[in-house]
Order: sequence, then C-alpha cells, then structure tokens
Amino acid sequence: MTDNPLSVVDHETSTVHRSIYIAAPVEKVWRAVTDPEHISRWFGRTVLVGEGAGARGTVTWPDEPAIPIRVEEADRPRSISYRWWNDGGAGPVQDELDLRHSTVFTFVLEPADGGTQLTVTETGFETTTDPTGNLESHRLGWDAQLDRLVALLEATR
Repeated sequence: MTDNPLSVVDHETSTVHRSIYIAAPVEKVWRAVTDPEHISRWFGRTVLVGEGAGARGTVTWPDEPAIPIRVEEADRPRSISYRWWNDGGAGPVQDELDLRHSTVFTFVLEPADGGTQLTVTETGFETTTDPTGNLESHRLGWDAQLDRLVALLEATR
C-alpha cells in the first residue's frame, strides 16, 4: 500500500486537508468516491437518491445514527463536494441537513504518475458546537478512511 502523509488541521480556517496518492486510474478513484456501493466499501454505508448535485441520502456507521448527506457539486471526474450534518453531541440527527451546523468535504482528483492524486478538504467546522474537537475527530477519521480507500483500490488493481 502506498504510504501517504496524514491529514492536517488549519485552525485559522477551520479546515481539515489531506492529499494522497493512489496507484489506480482516475476513473476507478472517481467511482470509489461517488458511487454509493463503492463508498460503502471504505467509508460508512452510503445511500444516495439521485445523481450529481442535489442527490440526497445518508451515511451510517455501526452503532451510530444515520447522518444526512447531500451532493453539493460534481464535476466528473475532477471533483465532488458533499455536505453532511456534523455536530456531534448537538442532539438527534434530523432527516434533513441543518445548514447551520454542517460541514462540506470536497474530493479533488488529478492524474499523477500512473495513478491519482486525491485531495480531500473539509470546511465549516466553525459552525459546529465543538470546532476544535470536531476538527481533531475528522482529522483522525480522514486518516483512517482514506487509508482504507488506498488499501482497497490498490489491492484490486
């Protein structure tokens, strides 16, 4: 498996950022970050209704409530942005996104040395009830989840 740098937190901009290399073509990585069946293999169980911008659904991890998610923008196969509810401890998750307490994560894909450079940037933590805690939690989460993505895609070359 490719060894990649870890996620970085920028407290001034309330952002988590990670850029990784995956020894897989852009189209394969695109499917892995946009197709709910593929996302569910490395992230949480994902269900989306619709395609592209405006698609809505949920992400679920074991023993956790479903988290509402919506595709904000999609530019195949270059980038996709998702908005999700991310205010842990703020109360029960609603079926609809609470735009006041949600974050947006964007995947940017670029061809690189026979594979793909994938960059994820998550913003909006300043609107959550615990910006510092959520930034750290998501930094660790992106490290674990993106490492799973690399392992999955590189094992199925």
